[in-house]
Amino acid sequence: MKTELFSLLAVVFLTACQVEYHPYDTRIDGPTGVNARNIARIEAACEGRRTIRFAQISDTQRWYDETEDAVKAINARDDIDFVIHTGDLADFGMRDEFERQRDILNRLNVPYVVLLGNHDCLATGERIFTKIFGEVDFAFTAGDVRFVCLNTNALEFDHDTPVPNFDFLERQIDGFPAGAEKTVVVMHAKPYSEQFDNNVAKIFQQTIRRFPQLQFCLNGHGHHFAAEDLFGDGVIYYECDNIGKETYLLFTITGEGYSYERVEF
Repeated sequence: MKTELFSLLAVVFLTACQVEYHPYDTRIDGPTGVNARNIARIEAACEGRRTIRFAQISDTQRWYDETEDAVKAINARDDIDFVIHTGDLADFGMRDEFERQRDILNRLNVPYVVLLGNHDCLATGERIFTKIFGEVDFAFTAGDVRFVCLNTNALEFDHDTPVPNFDFLERQIDGFPAGAEKTVVVMHAKPYSEQFDNNVAKIFQQTIRRFPQLQFCLNGHGHHFAAEDLFGDGVIYYECDNIGKETYLLFTITGEGYSYERVEF
């Protein structure tokens, strides 16, 4: 009788103390729709301007302390309009990773946007990403510059999902907004990386060159700084270090051109 009573009490105790949490749970705590909200802030703050300055960070996966340091370093300046994160907030696609990184980035004094990285796609990561940040292909205008932000992680998707999404690109070209004069194309994995669908690499490049005054392209994924003319056509792909190297890239675009700097913090 005592044994049966003990077993019953143990079951009741365990049931009462059960924590309903799974690392790949898609029920989000905290803010969602982050990119759309921040894009509205960017566009409003930069409207009508001919000079903009922004920072690029990338691949913050598991480097929480370094991401916090980057936020502090950027906040110490008063000349940055916004921040672009070129993907891989998560390492394993877990909900907690996305939420922790979002909460750190939300301490920025300026708005930011985040692209989808290949590690962000693992398990339920893509679903979590879209709930917290938004669509994987998106665009916004800062001053007279149109930023076209793309999912290029083809290896993580089935063939029934277009990566990169050429329909999205064509819509962006055909519907290029009035007031925008220049273009920057942003992605996580660049052409000729293992993630990119390199069967379409040259077609991709031919397509994005149709954008008005394509300035340059940005990417992460490689974890090391690089500035490469991948196709020999004068379009430079700037690859940002992972945040563990305690650097970010700073770009200034003016009516006369652009400049960049690799900033240590």
